[in-house]
Amino acid sequence: MDNAVLVVPPHPDDAEFGAAGSVARWAAEGRPVYYLLCTNGDKGSSDRKMSPERLAKTRRQEQLDAAAVLGVKEVQFLNYTDGTLEDTPEFRGRLVYYIRKYRPFTVVTADPYRKYLWHRDHRITGRVVLDAVFPYARDHLSYPEHLEQGLDTHKVREVMFWAADEPNYYVDISGVFDTKLKAGLSHKSQMVGRHNNLKKWLHERATMLGKAGGYSLAEAFYRVEIPF
Repeated sequence: MDNAVLVVPPHPDDAEFGAAGSVARWAAEGRPVYYLLCTNGDKGSSDRKMSPERLAKTRRQEQLDAAAVLGVKEVQFLNYTDGTLEDTPEFRGRLVYYIRKYRPFTVVTADPYRKYLWHRDHRITGRVVLDAVFPYARDHLSYPEHLEQGLDTHKVREVMFWAADEPNYYVDISGVFDTKLKAGLSHKSQMVGRHNNLKKWLHERATMLGKAGGYSLAEAFYRVEIPF
């Protein structure tokens, strides 16, 4: 799995809007891509008749549908309640577990350092993912119970953050934009009020990022190389 990718979205649909074009491209190139969902998204609705339980079930299936469109190899759900993520040893340990299980070259998640308005779950997820990658997943004395479970330490080579204020890395998604759109549309519960405009919005954003990166259509990330 020396070219594997682990994508860690805070909520269902985050990865589709932030990195689905890149995911589709990597999967098409033969890289195994894994999803690790942190929350169940049970608060993400403006429907006053929607229950958290029904919403979580709906969004789980929507995420599975979107991942299938993109060619994701496997989807795991940590099932934390939406809006409750905390920077704790327990949460970090669960991330370390899956990093050691999937042994990714690349980890992709939300930028924790976006300025001002940003969902708290995104800030915490990005920060805890980075900590889990370096140094915890690398060090055998951190979470030694994983060794007893047959999971050795692992050194991730790069972390890529979507929604960065100052991206430094661009992925050409010109050939997979329609796949990104189809995956985004899988999240029907999140399309209220924006379904008809989603293609326009995604295309305009990809065009803007493409100009910055030298492509027709692109996704942008802040890329951090992990030292050895």
